[in-house]
Amino acid sequence: MRRRDLLAAAPLALAAQSGPARNLVLFTSDGLRWQDVFRGIDPKLMIAKAAGTAEARHLRDRYWRESPDERRKALMPEFWNRLAPLASISSEVQVTNAYKVSYPGYSEIMTGTTQDDVIRGNAPKQNPTETIFEILKRRWSLSKEQAAVFASWDAFQWMSEKTPGAITINAGYADISGSPRLDELSRMQHQIMTEDASARHDWITFEMAIEYLRLRKPRVLYIAFNETDEWAHHNRYDRYLEMTAYVDRCLGRLWDTLQSMPEYRGSTAMVITADHGRGEHLEDWTSHGASVQGAERIWLAALGANRPPVAQLANRQRDIMATCLRMVGAGQ
Repeated sequence: MRRRDLLAAAPLALAAQSGPARNLVLFTSDGLRWQDVFRGIDPKLMIAKAAGTAEARHLRDRYWRESPDERRKALMPEFWNRLAPLASISSEVQVTNAYKVSYPGYSEIMTGTTQDDVIRGNAPKQNPTETIFEILKRRWSLSKEQAAVFASWDAFQWMSEKTPGAITINAGYADISGSPRLDELSRMQHQIMTEDASARHDWITFEMAIEYLRLRKPRVLYIAFNETDEWAHHNRYDRYLEMTAYVDRCLGRLWDTLQSMPEYRGSTAMVITADHGRGEHLEDWTSHGASVQGAERIWLAALGANRPPVAQLANRQRDIMATCLRMVGAGQ
């Protein structure tokens, strides 16, 4: 394992409570490659006409640096300059399902199990296993509103819970109300639709989640982005880079929001990861799946209250849930 791809939190990181975290925030960006997170802009892809970057000189000027460390900080400055010093991070977490596609990966993260016999792909199917959101809702005696999922892809409607209606789920183009801002975002999402009827813009998802966080103050919150995967599948590395930079800005804003609220400051565990990896080369970076070498490798960051040391960080995707539960003192 490359030691430069594993980072422990600085000893004098932001003060947090010494005991278990009171809240859990999970964040994923679909198919966001460890290579770009840990190495920055890809030297092979940034000049590839087929990947949409041959003419994107402004992106090369913005993100190219001589060393991988400098490149990753140029692409994701919030993550590497502000969050990484507070986190335990690994670029060598292994997907353990056989399919290396989204639903099996998300299910591993949310249930702590590999369900290859029942979840074989992305087909609509209610998750047969209780998820971490349902577990914490029950253990903490939470209301439905206190365990919330905001996702760009509508598949989270059935992936995120075993019992329909157990938790709050806003996914795809689902409307939501409760404040003038939420009403506005609900209307807006139908005016700026993507070409995929099953997934809205990540901007809508994030703005809804932030407003809900401020309004309802959930103890368990999951934000799931989709557009990094969409642009990769379209072989648009330029757009993928722009979305990666947007993910970074959102992570910084999410952390700042949590630290600005007394309900979360110093008492919140934040876990960031992806559902699957992708290929590393020009011919396969757009893809993932059982036959794509490298699609089994993802990355993970854990920060905030009760952050585990690197040695105790999950190294398999199905163990991410256990890491989350330990951080909040609700081990399996």
